[in-house]
Order: sequence, then structure tokens, then C-alpha cells
Amino acid sequence: MAESTRRRRDPEARRREIVTAAAELIVEVGVDGVTHRLVAARAGVPLGATTQYFDTLDDLRTAALRALADEVDARLDGVRIALTERGVSPAVIADLIADGLDDARAVKADRAVVTAAVHDPRLRKLARHLSEQLVSFLEPTYGRDRATAAMIFIDGVMWSTQIRDTALDRPFIETVLTQLLGMPETDTTPGRTAAPSAP
Repeated sequence: MAESTRRRRDPEARRREIVTAAAELIVEVGVDGVTHRLVAARAGVPLGATTQYFDTLDDLRTAALRALADEVDARLDGVRIALTERGVSPAVIADLIADGLDDARAVKADRAVVTAAVHDPRLRKLARHLSEQLVSFLEPTYGRDRATAAMIFIDGVMWSTQIRDTALDRPFIETVLTQLLGMPETDTTPGRTAAPSAP
């Protein structure tokens, strides 16, 4: 059976292909640069297929941004697992940030979602959710205020990478995180039990 025939018989697969193509284009050319024609060409579908599945270009862009947000969410789940296994120290967090900065597409995807949210109130809840996830990882150890400060700094690191086309040095990131986070409110080193608080 020809590939085109299979795709016609699986409308959900075609819809996913269109959304994936739009997401790739958002990372490459930005939200405003995405058009039905570009998406159709990237997905290898007729131009009319994009309007068949999405009433407006905004609907298509929103679906693509949600797909990108899902990617970011999946990466954050990996961060959560790493912090659980290795401990929530500035050194570990700096390692994870440095690793993340090495993935250029991931950085662009994250920035695409946040940039779109600045201009589209409908997407702000989605973007806030991603930031709140990071805060929730750090809050049990450092408290809400310090976790929020670290999240804001990490956001700034990501923006700096995009603007300067170069990543900040890992030692600098660890130093700033150490200053922001201070001493843990609880000891979360794997295999260790927090010392009791002084009376």
C-alpha cells in the first residue's frame, strides 16, 4: 500500500505530521514566520490539508506550540529524575543546565514557547506551567522564594544564550546558583537523612 494511501486512512497521523512540521518551523523561523504553505511543504501534504485539520493559522500555531511545550515538559521530567537521583545541589543543577544548553534545538524550542506567550495571553498559562515545574523541584529543599529566584536566573541564562550566541560558563552558573540558593533547608543528598533542626 502506498504511503499516501496509508496517510489518507489515518487522519490522526497526518494531523500529527502537520503539527510536527509546524513545530519544527517555529523553532527555525519563529511563530510569525510559519505559514500554511511552509507547513504543507515541510509535512509533505497538500496545501489544503493544513486547513482541513486546522480552521485558522493561529489554531495550527497553537497546536505546534503545545507540542513544543510537551517536549520541554518531557525534558523537565528528565531533570526531576536527575535531581532525585543526584541531589538538588547547585553543582548538579549547573551540570543539568550546561547539558541543556548543548542542545541548541531544545533551547530554541523553549524560547519559542516563552516568546509566543509574551505576545499571546492564551499561551501564558502554558509557559508559566513550565516555570512552575522547575520551582516545584527546588522548593522542598530551598523554599519558595529561593527556588523562584533560581528559576528566574535559569530563564535568564537561556535568554543570554540566545542573544549572545554563546553559553555562559558552567562554573559561573554554579557560583550564582550557590549564592541564590544558599544552604538547603533540608538535606536531600541521596542516601543521607537530614539532620534534625536545632530546638
